Amino acid sequence: QGQLVESGGGSVQAGGSLRLSCTASGDIYSSYNIMAWFRQAPGKEREAVAAFWRRFGSTYYADSVKGRFTISQDNAKNTMTLQMNSLQPEDTAKYYCAADSRPSAYSWVNRNRYNYWGQGTQVTVSS
Repeated sequence: QGQLVESGGGSVQAGGSLRLSCTASGDIYSSYNIMAWFRQAPGKEREAVAAFWRRFGSTYYADSVKGRFTISQDNAKNTMTLQMNSLQPEDTAKYYCAADSRPSAYSWVNRNRYNYWGQGTQVTVSS
């Protein structure tokens, strides 16, 4: 059905952790090349946070989250997880799960690469 559903957002104090999950429909999960997490704060562009390249099992991270966020997959559950540690107020945003459908010339950070998007889950970090 081409559906992505995020969960796990919430409010946390600075320094805390959250674990976001994205559950993908079978058609997406069986064919994607890259799945990614994006985030968008009010008045700002939607920006890439992390991605997973299935072919090589490679992970990619924005510089702003390296060392703090970890992306992983659970193939048995068709889920992608974003473990977020040491959260800071600047991490406050709505977080979106995204998936492509075929190889693309677009970089993993380019939102135009992705054909499928979840509805988003809000993450709020207070100081």
